[in-house]
Amino acid sequence: MQEWWRGAVTYQVYPRSFQDSNGDGVGDLPGITRRLDHLAGLGVDAVWLSPFFRSPMKDMGYDVSDYRDVDPVFGRLEDFDRLIERAHELGLKVIIDQVLSHTSDRHPAFVESRQNRLNPKADWYVWADARHDGGPPSNWLSVFGGTAWAWDARRKQYYLHNFLASQPDLNFHNPEVQDWALETLRFWLDRGVDGFRFDTVNYFFHDAKFRDNPSDYRIKPETEANPYGMQYHLFDKNQPETLPWLERVRGLLDEYGAISVGEMGESHHAIRMMNDYTAPGRLHQCYSFEMMGNDYSPGYFRAKLAEFFAGAAGGWPMWAFSNHDVPRHVSRWAAYGDTLDCLAKQAGSLLLSFEGSICLWQGEELGQTDTPLDLDELTDPQGIAFWPEPIGRDNTRTPMVWDASPQAGFSTGLPWLPVKAEQAARHVAGQAGVPGSVLEHYRAMLAFRRATPVLRTGRTRFLDLHDPVLGFVRGEGEAALLCLFNLSPVALSVTVAGAEHLDAVSFNAVLDGDRLTLGPNAAAFLPVTGEVSVRD
Repeated sequence: MQEWWRGAVTYQVYPRSFQDSNGDGVGDLPGITRRLDHLAGLGVDAVWLSPFFRSPMKDMGYDVSDYRDVDPVFGRLEDFDRLIERAHELGLKVIIDQVLSHTSDRHPAFVESRQNRLNPKADWYVWADARHDGGPPSNWLSVFGGTAWAWDARRKQYYLHNFLASQPDLNFHNPEVQDWALETLRFWLDRGVDGFRFDTVNYFFHDAKFRDNPSDYRIKPETEANPYGMQYHLFDKNQPETLPWLERVRGLLDEYGAISVGEMGESHHAIRMMNDYTAPGRLHQCYSFEMMGNDYSPGYFRAKLAEFFAGAAGGWPMWAFSNHDVPRHVSRWAAYGDTLDCLAKQAGSLLLSFEGSICLWQGEELGQTDTPLDLDELTDPQGIAFWPEPIGRDNTRTPMVWDASPQAGFSTGLPWLPVKAEQAARHVAGQAGVPGSVLEHYRAMLAFRRATPVLRTGRTRFLDLHDPVLGFVRGEGEAALLCLFNLSPVALSVTVAGAEHLDAVSFNAVLDGDRLTLGPNAAAFLPVTGEVSVRD
């Protein structure tokens, strides 16, 4: 079977914010279908759709009440079928989110489960008796703040919710739940999807003894705004039973030739866990939040890639700089850029040079920045709960900007989140066909990656260079490619041997003999003609 996913580039679409087709201010499936030409023209291999299933939208679709239907705000099942058909006509694979570790509290199974302790769905969710003092059965915390346990007076028990109280966790220790989840996947596979992105893939199983988590072993200078990070999450997630469950999932996917991507929601040992979760017979690839923080240093990127491949044992990573849960990287790393456009282009070149698969967040190809929002503009329960810090998720989820028309070409109505002036200035129509624009640079870089096999599957050899230069060679022999980046807004130069010319996709870089000048946020790609060496 051809491994199209290995080294591929996936583009994440947030349906609420991509394109509205009916003027209600919320993006929808027909709108996505209309804009698929943009993605095909960009040069990505696949599109990942965040949840579009029936939901009360307490967590913007990550609280699912019916996994086998489309929420009316996004359209109908027929609209999804047309989207799949059009994507495949354009050569795009379609990956859809699956939020299987928890459901909405309005899901019929939970409505039944909470009625009493004897009904057919009584053990489908994680229920536990109170401690003798009436408190919850463990000290586990919710990602969204406070205890991860909610009391239910009907059953006179607590139920587990790793996120909102309206998102009860399914009990994957119950084989019936696993069978139900596999049939849910089969429903969408039969409709033609090419794979799944599994939300919070390390949250499926909990410790059956409900043992307390210890405190985080890392010393922290001050109390965190979200106390979730003050625990070492040994027992509420990351359980060994997850691995055989993923093997069951892989068996189903292999029947269809479909692929998987797992979200590693973990701040401890995330790279090591990515290795475990993508070992042969489990997930095809996995991503974490390791590169979605504030560190933009050569040593950091080198350490993360080297750590994964040193212990990969056949596994495969997916790397991303931003997504729907974190501030956009152009805003996070602004201090490292000469201009925001220079930083955006360099970050795109850097990410698209990494060994592994790549995921781009919608708007990255425009150099889009985070949107400053006031408290009364927020819809995100996490952002509201922790206002003003840490920054919530609405800031990165504002609508895609297509042109300079009112509402940015996203909608004819009032968008569900505002498009403010700074974001409105970065639109597709204003960058398409414009030499030197961020969009055209992404198109060129994606074409370069697709045409250069070593960038998709070649191994990485890092060079010993001083900050702020990051350098590595992808591949070996005559096909090898030298990649150099100046991760700073200050120009510098290096001496290069074994390379004769710069590839055209390089920018802010000039090669004069063996002297390579790297301007602010430069990216240089040099085909290797011999034994390569670089000196500061």
